[in-house]
Amino acid sequence: MKVLVLHSDVPPDAPPEDQDTLIAARAIAQALASRGHIAPLAPFQPDALPALLKAHRPDAVFNMVEGIDGQGRLAYRAPKLLEEYGVPYTGAGAGTLIATQDKPGSKRALRQAGLPTPDWAEPPAWEGLGPGRWIVKCADEDASLGLDDGAVVEAAQVPARAAASAARYGWHWFAERYIEGREFNIAVLEENGAPRVLPMAEMTFERWPAHRPRIVGYTAKWDDASFDSVRTVRRFGVESREPQLAAALRSICARTWKLFACRGTARVDFRVDAAGQPTILEINPNPGIAPDAGFAAAAAEAGLSYADLIEGIVREALR
Repeated sequence: MKVLVLHSDVPPDAPPEDQDTLIAARAIAQALASRGHIAPLAPFQPDALPALLKAHRPDAVFNMVEGIDGQGRLAYRAPKLLEEYGVPYTGAGAGTLIATQDKPGSKRALRQAGLPTPDWAEPPAWEGLGPGRWIVKCADEDASLGLDDGAVVEAAQVPARAAASAARYGWHWFAERYIEGREFNIAVLEENGAPRVLPMAEMTFERWPAHRPRIVGYTAKWDDASFDSVRTVRRFGVESREPQLAAALRSICARTWKLFACRGTARVDFRVDAAGQPTILEINPNPGIAPDAGFAAAAAEAGLSYADLIEGIVREALR
């Protein structure tokens, strides 16, 4: 096959979450080449896309466009254009990206479908903001932007934290009820047109200071040498240790996949409270698939090599 690996147009001074897109794109191209496929790389530039497709005439595009001009909320433009040009591509469609990029909107969709998600509140009225701890999150960008210990606040502090985050980063901010409990990041892979839940990863907080909230924040994700990253450890095995919890998580993942019309890959992030009840934090329809990312780790736990994973994603897009 000839597979064009299309990635975000990332400038040299881009932050680590954007640089990670290039790392993943190069690894994908190498994995495909190791299987005998032709896999050129190219940055996504909307006006140049027709000429790029004409020059390469790919059998499929591996879509690694996670943002345009540094804005994740514009990533939907790549699959939208590929659909218009009739080119098969991997990953989520434009409608799925638009629906899931709006975090409060996706939570409304989850609630309407009867799927569990923590309570939330939005400015300016902050309706529903009751006593207790809340976590202030970006409403329309990914990569744990602005997530640190200071994001977890009492209700009275929410408006000030949201305003400070907006002033520092831009974008829109909302508050979600902070769930004290365990965190799971669950990878879902499309196989034969259906979602397959890969071995479930629990994010554990090893020797974590008692006064700190247990969250996988920006530093844990993007600074590998940091305390937060080293002490946030991915562990597998809940399926054998707690089969009832695993069955509940698997069922919710399948329903979430269907609700948002996911394709190719997805990751569903959960908190599980002290009573053992899972709640969906968010759905990521195009999760990171660099070799060192959680999705690749879950695939390896399932017995899939990185090349198996990447080639399978492409073949699924061509079904």
